[in-house]
Amino acid sequence: MESKAFWDDILSVIDDGFLPNGLQKLERYAEQFISGRLVYKRFSPSEQRGCSAGGFTHVVASLLAGTEVATDNGDSQPIPNRQAEFKHGTQQESYIEKWANKTGIWYDYIDEKLSDALGHYMSEGGEAKVYDNGTTIIKTIGLDYFIQPIFALDRISLHNTFFPETRLSVIGFGRERNGKFQILVEQPYIQGKHITDGEISVFAQKLGFKIINPKNWTYATPQIYLSDLHDENVIRSSEGNIFVVDCDIRINTPNLKCGGTRTLTTDVEFL
Repeated sequence: MESKAFWDDILSVIDDGFLPNGLQKLERYAEQFISGRLVYKRFSPSEQRGCSAGGFTHVVASLLAGTEVATDNGDSQPIPNRQAEFKHGTQQESYIEKWANKTGIWYDYIDEKLSDALGHYMSEGGEAKVYDNGTTIIKTIGLDYFIQPIFALDRISLHNTFFPETRLSVIGFGRERNGKFQILVEQPYIQGKHITDGEISVFAQKLGFKIINPKNWTYATPQIYLSDLHDENVIRSSEGNIFVVDCDIRINTPNLKCGGTRTLTTDVEFL
């Protein structure tokens, strides 16, 4: 199956309203993606495994968001026009919301329901709220940094690729009372102490990242952009292991102006 036929097939599932046979088709494609028989060339092989580590829900949502990009104009390069970017984001949200409603993983007023169902509120960052759920934490991740869900979903895939010990598993989607789209994720709870920016810099450079701007904790390789790596997002366990619990990580395309060489694509291949 060629790329266009694949994306058109998923679009037909969306247009038909996610009927039972369509949901089965999405499940089959997700299984092929997770097993490696379906190669989504947006990702490197290790990044595709990172996407799979986010779980079935994450994989399907990534494909639904990719469908909007692929069937819009066949070109998934970052959109320079901000109004057009919001348009793409709204359409991607719509695809995911309709599917999540059909499969029972959509939560209206998610910010109010979580506090009752999934533990007490712990903290809040620039785009996420964190809830204590015992051995795990639950996060609601917004789109303030990304606008389009596809980039927020990429972030989860990349986090799982580079920091598997603090893997993010997607367990649902919803909107806050103000209408803002949210991705619901679960993550292991890691106890430890925060470490210094200097220690973080050494850690990141050992992973192959070059420091770009120490003032906003930004690092990069030609393939990956890594930022927000400050002392509240990185901890050391009592055993001495370093864990990244949160960061801003992206496919490093030239538009990020950090030496990126990646070109985004919607090409797929069946093995």
